[in-house]
Amino acid sequence: MKFFRSFVLITLGLLTINAGLAQEEETEKQRGYDPANWFIGGSLSLGVGNGSFNAGIHPHYGYTIAKWLDVAAVGNLEYQTQRDGFNNKYRTTVYGLGLSTRIYPVHFIFLQAQPEYNIIAQKYIPASGESLKDNLKAPSFLVGGGYTTSRTDKNSFTYLSILVDVLKDENSPYIDGYGNLLPIIRAGVNIGLNRRKK
Repeated sequence: MKFFRSFVLITLGLLTINAGLAQEEETEKQRGYDPANWFIGGSLSLGVGNGSFNAGIHPHYGYTIAKWLDVAAVGNLEYQTQRDGFNNKYRTTVYGLGLSTRIYPVHFIFLQAQPEYNIIAQKYIPASGESLKDNLKAPSFLVGGGYTTSRTDKNSFTYLSILVDVLKDENSPYIDGYGNLLPIIRAGVNIGLNRRKK
C-alpha cells in the first residue's frame, strides 16, 4: 500500500511538472517571437567579360518566421563598367532596396522572390566629345532559387543563388540592351544572431 501511494504521488508530480512545461511551451509558441531567429548576411556578385566589369554587394537583415520560411530587407550596391568596340565607355552605379522571401522545401534548397526598387546613375564617356550623365529608376521582381550548405544551426550557412528579373522594366539593371533577361548569380553568407549557447 505504501508503494502504491508513493507511485501515485510521484506520477501526479510528474504529470503536474509535464503540464506546466507544456503550458510554458504553448505560451512560447503563442508568442511566436524568438530573438534567435534574427539573421544578417549578404552576397557578392562579380562579373568580368570582354571589355566589361561588374561588382556588387547585397547586404540583408531578416527573420526566420518558420523552419521553411525566411523574410529579409535587402540592400543593393553595384558598379558596372563597359567599353564598346569604338572605345566608348559606359559606367553605371546601382543603389537599391528590396524585400526578400525564401521558402525552403528542403533544408538545403530554397526558392526566392524579391521585389526591389533601384536608382541607377549612368555615365557615357565617348572616345571623343563630352560625357553625358543620366539618372534612372527601375522596379524589379527577382525570382529564382539556390543551394545552402546547411540551415540547421539557427540560420548560419553559405549559399549560391540564381535569379532573374521577371518584370523586365526597360531601365532594369538585370536585362541587356535588347530586353533579354540576364541571370543574376550571387554567392553569400547568412549569420544567425542571438543564438543560445548549448
